[in-house]
Amino acid sequence: MTREALVAGEALIDLIPDRPGRLANVESFSRRAGGAPANVAVGLARLDRTPWFCTALADDPFGSHLARVLDREGVPDDFVTEVPDSRTAVAFVSHGEDADREFTFYRSEAADRRLDTSVVGDDVLESVEVVVVGGVTLTVEPARSATFDLVERARDRNCRVFFDPNVRPELWETEPTPTIERMLSETDVLKVTREDLEGAGLPTTTAEVLAAGPDAVFLTEGGSGARLVADEGSRWAAGEWHHPGYEIEDVVDTTGAGDAFSAGAIAGLVDGDDPDGILGFANAVAAASTKRRGAMAALPDREAVAELRDGE
Repeated sequence: MTREALVAGEALIDLIPDRPGRLANVESFSRRAGGAPANVAVGLARLDRTPWFCTALADDPFGSHLARVLDREGVPDDFVTEVPDSRTAVAFVSHGEDADREFTFYRSEAADRRLDTSVVGDDVLESVEVVVVGGVTLTVEPARSATFDLVERARDRNCRVFFDPNVRPELWETEPTPTIERMLSETDVLKVTREDLEGAGLPTTTAEVLAAGPDAVFLTEGGSGARLVADEGSRWAAGEWHHPGYEIEDVVDTTGAGDAFSAGAIAGLVDGDDPDGILGFANAVAAASTKRRGAMAALPDREAVAELRDGE
């Protein structure tokens, strides 16, 4: 079956507290499937652009749960490997009163550290338009080498590489700057936040990012929407576009908004939309995802996105 995109990276468990505030004050949590690449893969499936998904799952109860969730969402398991004697990474998600979030990771012996991208054949890469990777698998070996192997083979076959650094300084087991610089040199489209640009190893301005390798940068700006900055090497030539986003009353959870935006942007890329169309659609996907708890559970379908955009 032909698919437009392949997503590679971690799937993990988010434990969502039953109340906002410090984790030390929380007594109960809800289990949710998560991991930025897994969220993006499911987000694309809900937007009727189901991708291939390359990930590594543990042979533990949480890994079995993640496999069931991916199957239920229609994400194919052709490139999902089970890692024996491993554990599923867990992220405790703390929420402030404004629904913003912070993560505390437990990742020792986690399956995603042993991501295997060799299962993705070159023939698959020749058939997809976009390969999507994130920053978490770059933080440790052998997942880092596996990620680079995938993106280098993808570029050799004229795939566009979409990279979300998803900066998590506490996860890095080595100095991040050389790895990030290498990844940027292999990236065509970068998705970042303002906070990412202040994080480990990244340039601090979009101009510096473009000079480091990508030809297009999606910069998400929270309540101010998002912008796309591109140079002459992009499909749209040089330019800058901005969309103000959508105002959502009674935001419940922003945990998956960034991943939802990525899913919307990638869907727009494979559909060949123009910059204004991609930004409007991606912002709507992100905004709609804040209405429910859980990064993956809250990802909207096209009907929910269209309903939000009707008032634009």
